[in-house]
Amino acid sequence: MPLLVVGIGIILLLLLISKFKINAFMALLVTSFAVGLLSHMNLLDILDSILKGIGDTMGKVLLILAFGAMLGKILEESGAAHTISFKMIDWMGVKNIQYALLITGFLVGLPMMYNASFLVLVPLIYTFAKITKMPLIWLALPLCSALSVAHCFLPPHPAPTYVSFIYGANINMVLLYGLVPMVPACLVGGVWLSRFTKGVKAEMPADLFQVKDFEKHDLPGLGISILCAVTPIILMLFGAVTDIVFGPPPVKAELTRLGIENISGFYHQLFAGKGYSEQLSGLFAALLTFFKFISDANMALFIAVVVALFTLGLRKGRSMDDAMNSASKSVGAVSMIVLIIAGGGAFSQVLKDGQVIEYIRSVSSSFQMNPLIMAFLIASIFRLAVGSATVSTLTTAPIMLPIMQQTGTSPELMVLATGAGSVMWSHFNDSGFWMFKEYFGLSIKQTFQTWTVMESTIGVVGILTVWGMGWLL
Repeated sequence: MPLLVVGIGIILLLLLISKFKINAFMALLVTSFAVGLLSHMNLLDILDSILKGIGDTMGKVLLILAFGAMLGKILEESGAAHTISFKMIDWMGVKNIQYALLITGFLVGLPMMYNASFLVLVPLIYTFAKITKMPLIWLALPLCSALSVAHCFLPPHPAPTYVSFIYGANINMVLLYGLVPMVPACLVGGVWLSRFTKGVKAEMPADLFQVKDFEKHDLPGLGISILCAVTPIILMLFGAVTDIVFGPPPVKAELTRLGIENISGFYHQLFAGKGYSEQLSGLFAALLTFFKFISDANMALFIAVVVALFTLGLRKGRSMDDAMNSASKSVGAVSMIVLIIAGGGAFSQVLKDGQVIEYIRSVSSSFQMNPLIMAFLIASIFRLAVGSATVSTLTTAPIMLPIMQQTGTSPELMVLATGAGSVMWSHFNDSGFWMFKEYFGLSIKQTFQTWTVMESTIGVVGILTVWGMGWLL
């Protein structure tokens, strides 16, 4: 019966979004109530579960999304994204322009939402195509592949960040592991695949996009532009390296059981047990605690925003009031994404409180399929039906959670496998499909031949790489 409840809930969610065109947030709330009722939950209990799921989810990801939006807006308005792009071309040369665009897509796309980074970088594609006389799609695929992989695979983007918390994954390790499948996925889905699209005739749509021109002397320097773009990455990798070298610290409940007050105390005992003096143990504990503090995704993005505000804003003559107004607008732009993720949290909590997840856990031992492959397939089905990579990711995660726990699969690899599935089969119900079509003046057939094939290639290469990582680890 619980599996039937999940099936009915999934079908209802797909119908509400695909057929009745109901907003994903509202559809998730309606589906959560329906699943709760089918699980014989009391109406007030369902409401409590939904509110708890929303509250817990927002507490974990709200600041990450807000600071990520702020950082992206600063990079856009300051011209830092343009600086990175043009300098990459100068440095690598026209011959390697595809690799330059791929690296640019990674540096700009990691801190920015996909739609925002796409809109920021599309004018550069137009410019490069005009200067070099190269086909638009040949230039666009490497860039868009990097943006898409960052959006679906890597924190601090919403979907991988959110499901990292669902799976109980170390978010810093997800970022570190995610860099592995990103390389072959972008090279195959972006650079290699573009070799077969030179015959696709794409045009720059007239009056569709107003290119913002920057005077060369107004653009920020390359060093500061890259620093602001990669600051959160560098800081988050501090935490990943710390966990690799010294092991991840226990969660709060485990610390209490061990009689340790906090993580700093854990590190202090760690070094004291290795024979270091009290003073050295305290110093090393303080340093590692500080590294863990600044590597937290919330703090890493906050620090990056502060650095960008000062170096790309105030030092360039912008007033604090102007900079804060831009930041406020950027947060408003991601408000619907925040609500969709909140709806996913509500859905996950209802599945848990309705004992659906517990039932799946009890029967998961009979499943023979590799959990990484299963997560990929389920997420790809949602992607095909719903269109949204974010919705397919956050819908798949609570279903796969008990199976992951039962089989002992790496939660970090589960995040990446789910993300690989969420990038598959993009078509009419995906906003990215239409953006690519319109901004490059393609026909429906051409969009399937380029964008859809690119997205699916990224997904397949991604899951094969993640599966290989799981086998090696």
